Amino acid sequence: MLVALIKTLRPRQWVKNSFVGVPLFFALRLFDVVALSRSAAAIALFCLISGCVYVLNDIVDAPQDRLHLQKRHRPIASGALPVGVAKTFLVVAVPLVIAGAVLLSPRYAAVLGGYFVLNIAYSFRLKRVAYLDVLCIATFFIMRVLAGAFAIDVEPSHWLLACTFLLATFLGFGKRAHELAASVDADKQRAALRGYDLASLRVLLHVVAALAVITYALYTRSEHTIATFGTDRLIWTVPFGVIGILRFSHLATTRHDAESPTEEMLRDPLFMANFLVYLAVTGAILYWS
Repeated sequence: MLVALIKTLRPRQWVKNSFVGVPLFFALRLFDVVALSRSAAAIALFCLISGCVYVLNDIVDAPQDRLHLQKRHRPIASGALPVGVAKTFLVVAVPLVIAGAVLLSPRYAAVLGGYFVLNIAYSFRLKRVAYLDVLCIATFFIMRVLAGAFAIDVEPSHWLLACTFLLATFLGFGKRAHELAASVDADKQRAALRGYDLASLRVLLHVVAALAVITYALYTRSEHTIATFGTDRLIWTVPFGVIGILRFSHLATTRHDAESPTEEMLRDPLFMANFLVYLAVTGAILYWS
């Protein structure tokens, strides 16, 4: 049963919470031991609360998941994890995580608590509304960045928040396009899909992808960025963003047998190699400058 619970917490999805550490990286405090430890604690707490969210989602989605070829094997949907045990875990874990967040930073705790509350609204209602569901996903990523900034007591960049919002919106629309293309009865598995059509989603993917690249390019050339980092060389990292977006778009629209395009991109050698090179180049530009 413990294995089933850990699986339901979805450790593979916790990579999204790396966005909590983005402010640390761009605030040039990666080698500040105090800031690094606070950021690590913030990421850990966000992983735990997001795990609780997945447990809640699986409790709510169990009837629909049983109709899905892959999702029907999830522990709650399959019966490997009893619903009563999952609910008891939530009652114990959520208050403990929020208490830990308060000790770290009140502003951080407010964002983490808001993240959980919004996820409750998402699980019970908002995820059934087309386009609003993706807007919620983008908001969750914004909240991760805000939480990371508050944990180390820095003000988040408006450019960083804009780029995060557009990138998360792109990922959300890509996931919906994948779900529509992967199943003939997708609307029975996710109610919001009744309000989408594949052609419109593919157009939106291209539009949001272009906006994300343009916004990031403008960020690298802005006076604020050049003054903050003392260099205009961040523009060199734009091609890596273009490659990553194109690769995700390809995975979302062609790998129909995958459960999720976000999981598929983490297993894709080309995407991960491009991402790691982006981190290395960006880190070299920021910290050596």
